[in-house]
Amino acid sequence: MILKRNFNPLKVIHYVKSELLISTAASVGIWWLFENGIAQFSLPFSIAAILGSALAIFIAFRNNSAYGRWWEARKVWGGIVNSSRVLARLIITFTDSHAHQANYEKERSESFKKHLVYCCIAWVHALRIHLRNQETWSELKPFLSPEDYSQLVLSQNKPNFLQLLIGKKIYQAMANGTLGGFDSFQMEGQLLALANYQGSCERIKNTPLLRQYDFFTRLFLYVFIILLPFALIGDFSRMEMAGLMVPVSILISFVFSIQAKVGEVNEDPFENRITDVPLSSLCNSIEIDLKEMLGEGNLPKKLNQKDGYLY
Repeated sequence: MILKRNFNPLKVIHYVKSELLISTAASVGIWWLFENGIAQFSLPFSIAAILGSALAIFIAFRNNSAYGRWWEARKVWGGIVNSSRVLARLIITFTDSHAHQANYEKERSESFKKHLVYCCIAWVHALRIHLRNQETWSELKPFLSPEDYSQLVLSQNKPNFLQLLIGKKIYQAMANGTLGGFDSFQMEGQLLALANYQGSCERIKNTPLLRQYDFFTRLFLYVFIILLPFALIGDFSRMEMAGLMVPVSILISFVFSIQAKVGEVNEDPFENRITDVPLSSLCNSIEIDLKEMLGEGNLPKKLNQKDGYLY
């Protein structure tokens, strides 16, 4: 996620380098043909204006839709943060509430709390890795037992496997007296919320923005970039400033290109890019909070922005 207010012009130009190269080639080529008398025709500016208006509509729709996807993804992960904290609190408080019972075993209860809360931490990291199509599953080793980790690496949907693992451990704890008979009800509610959040993330990840808008936006953009110099050269020639058409055409093309690129990079919020939802930072915050709830002192270092970006 980008936090800084100002951008490096070179990086901005890099984002639209293909469009700028096409615009530069078309503008310079048409100016040269016009100046050397090889081609002395131009198009009415109204053609470029009409095409630019249609292009602006497509870009506006795509940008609105892309931002909607990005914002929905951020809200889903905000829910994951909240539900993870609630689930950890329920695990800890429900386990501690049975300390007065005759079959209470402090070592067993403390081990259960840590193991299950660590499974919750592993789940958020697993969802991050899953959504980014990474293979860094070894990051989960510190949070799982060797047996659980060996089963995890064999599963297809690893976040879903961890949900199943958490559910099994809750009912095992109910069977041996670590938890009470009704403790699972509220825990299951939070597990259901996390499962729904995972489904929402997978829906955003696996359902692209309508390809029609992507294709026609790019098509209209390139047609506009190529036709724009033809629409400008006549007016600038009459003002005896034909050469000025080149930078003006490139500038207008740059404006439309960068607007189109903003929507393109925002429509997929889980690709581990600087414009994405900051999953690493959110997972880091959840890990810190849940470990602190367990009373641990050696907490991970908080991930802060780096060069104006939060990952």
